[in-house]
Amino acid sequence: MEIHDLGRPSAPALDPALLVLDPAALAALTAQVRGPVLLPGDDGYDAERSGFQLARPHRPAVIVGARCAEDVVAAVRFARAQGLPVAVQATGHGLSAAADGGLLISTRRMAGVRVDAAAGTARVEAGAVWGQVVEAAAPHGLAPLNGSSPGVGVISYTLGGGVGVLARTYGFAADLVRSVDLVTADARLRHVTADTDPELFRALLGGGHGLGVVTAMEFGLVPVARIYGGQLVFGGEQLDEAPAAYLRWTETVPDELTSSLALIAYPDLPQLPEPLRGRYLAQIRIAYTGSAAEGERLVAPLRAVGPRVSDDLREMPYAESHTIHRDPSDPHAYDGDNALLSGLDAAALRRVAALTGPAAPDMCVVQLNHLGGAMATGGAAAGTVGHREARYALRVLSPLAGGAEDGPGSDEAALEAVRALHAEALAAVAPWRLGRSVNFLFGRHGDRPDAAEVARSVHDTDAHHRLTGLKARHDPANLFRFHPAAATAAAAVPA
Repeated sequence: MEIHDLGRPSAPALDPALLVLDPAALAALTAQVRGPVLLPGDDGYDAERSGFQLARPHRPAVIVGARCAEDVVAAVRFARAQGLPVAVQATGHGLSAAADGGLLISTRRMAGVRVDAAAGTARVEAGAVWGQVVEAAAPHGLAPLNGSSPGVGVISYTLGGGVGVLARTYGFAADLVRSVDLVTADARLRHVTADTDPELFRALLGGGHGLGVVTAMEFGLVPVARIYGGQLVFGGEQLDEAPAAYLRWTETVPDELTSSLALIAYPDLPQLPEPLRGRYLAQIRIAYTGSAAEGERLVAPLRAVGPRVSDDLREMPYAESHTIHRDPSDPHAYDGDNALLSGLDAAALRRVAALTGPAAPDMCVVQLNHLGGAMATGGAAAGTVGHREARYALRVLSPLAGGAEDGPGSDEAALEAVRALHAEALAAVAPWRLGRSVNFLFGRHGDRPDAAEVARSVHDTDAHHRLTGLKARHDPANLFRFHPAAATAAAAVPA
């Protein structure tokens, strides 16, 4: 999940090594918090500021490795007094706006997960990842509305909406949230619910990031112990027909079936498995909450496309749901964009494939998520997830390479070339475009010439204005500068 500062012009970058912090205040902060306080040059500073996303890591003047909510309160109080911008990072799958010369709160040590089986809920701390929650819920026959990767942080994913493995059946992850513990810009820890502060609570659920630091969250679990799922992988002669067949098929399936299509031109690298190496493949990922027998009947039209490179559809414990998408687990640098669509036709999808396939100047990973179902209706929380009426989400991602001081992916010319390629691919679906998903903005987009447009595209006009007002009210000094649109933000949280 990516978090970006698109709502206001970027401040000039500060060299953290040149910033002089008040020694007495810094000593007081170090004495107050349970976790480490790190400065540039300290052992552990580079490891703490790095995460899964290696493109342009933070260069903060000070890092607080929070162990508890009280550490977060102390860190925010210190940043406010020193006039430092604040960013937050847990797993680092997404990066907030640059904390160069500011304060970075690392929440990876706050990884507690508690499941209440009788209530059907889970309470997680700011650094928890989805794999922990799935593992804790499984013995009770329960499941969270987790994403496809077990290593993604729960909090940021959920506050961006959260399109997960069970999304068409049960909705966005944000729809099941019961409460949020939030440290706001006044260094207060608030327990936010639909009863205590309905406006703020609603804004947090899909509104994004920028009003505070989330330290914990409670949400509902669903009664799913097993699913029918896996992948159908097509190559060769089936590459033209498989995407078109997938589009037709999504018009027929029930809400109990959540799926996506990936188009990937794999490089010819020895570290890749032999069946993938140097091949262009169409992967259809499936998760069905009904019976295996009915699942077999539902996928028959896809199997009729022709021979598969692989076909591992099966009944599985929900704890194995991460095997459906098989997301990469090694840190790397990447950038990407997306479009939420009201519809799509096969000709446009073929155009996207032609632009991003083996002949593309840069490697692209294209994924088309089938939306709708429970995502279109919303839950009792009635949050601020944008463009619920979308039928598909099309995302394009490219790995980046580089090696400057700021880390892999810092080469601006290469980044601009990748972004131009993504823009051309997404232009092919312009007739159906409704906006963007905050969860699928894979990179820092605050430096784009069209940053304001990207910010507005996440929500409709009314929601955008509502969130802008909340930002002005709760963080008038713009302490938290890291939202897909800081001026429309709703919560600064760990990525």
